[in-house]
Amino acid sequence: MTQLTPEGQQIINNIAQRYHFSVDAVLSLLQSVQNGNGSMAQFSHPEFGGSGQWMRGGMIMIGDMFNNGLKNSIGNLCQELANLLANQPNVLQSHTFQSQTQGNPNTASPVSLFVQPTGGNAGNWWPQGLQFPNSTGSQNNIKYAYFATIRRLAIEANGHVTLYDTLDHQIGGFSQQQSGGSSVTFNSQYGVVDVQSLPVISIDNVPVAPQAANTYVAQPSGNALLPNQEDDIFGAIEKLAILREKGILTDAEFNNKKAELLSRL
Repeated sequence: MTQLTPEGQQIINNIAQRYHFSVDAVLSLLQSVQNGNGSMAQFSHPEFGGSGQWMRGGMIMIGDMFNNGLKNSIGNLCQELANLLANQPNVLQSHTFQSQTQGNPNTASPVSLFVQPTGGNAGNWWPQGLQFPNSTGSQNNIKYAYFATIRRLAIEANGHVTLYDTLDHQIGGFSQQQSGGSSVTFNSQYGVVDVQSLPVISIDNVPVAPQAANTYVAQPSGNALLPNQEDDIFGAIEKLAILREKGILTDAEFNNKKAELLSRL
């Protein structure tokens, strides 16, 4: 995260005190909201019940799913932090987020929250020369930035930034395999896909020669199957079954998605 100004640190301290969270917890959530461009956040902190996700508009999921008091506090905190970021110049990477701080002195910030970067890529971690990403996020030690219009995906892991060609994938979401270290998958029209199957464009801004092994094979039916995609499809169905058991998906939603996935085999 970009360094806070003294005034910005005081704002965060005040917010932490009002919500009865530690400053460390609020800072971690601020980073998550910033990574999500003010419209979403994927977070993981003990004070927030472990891992969770928030989306602007009211959707929030936390590990302690039946703790409605904690859920409401985190949701309100995410919204306040998003509003706070919206008032900072050159922090959010698009104009789709509309500030809702009018008349609320707790969220409006008359001072600069962050120390302004000098030159470079305006504090962004992805390779220079790329325009604003369509979506960004982070989980554990991994960050991603997806540039749909130019078919590029930047992943930062273990201090290195890898730029991928997303081919014709229409990416709808990312996830990290908890047991797979830095393994990242995403959902597209072809199902659940491992990021490592995409062609690598560069690593730390150093171009990488194209590798034929990274390309996918188009099938006569028009679908494109990647190596190990059959296992990925069955894994996706198992995850959907868990969501149905928890009541997140209805039977109809589960059956429709299951049929869609099985049709790709």
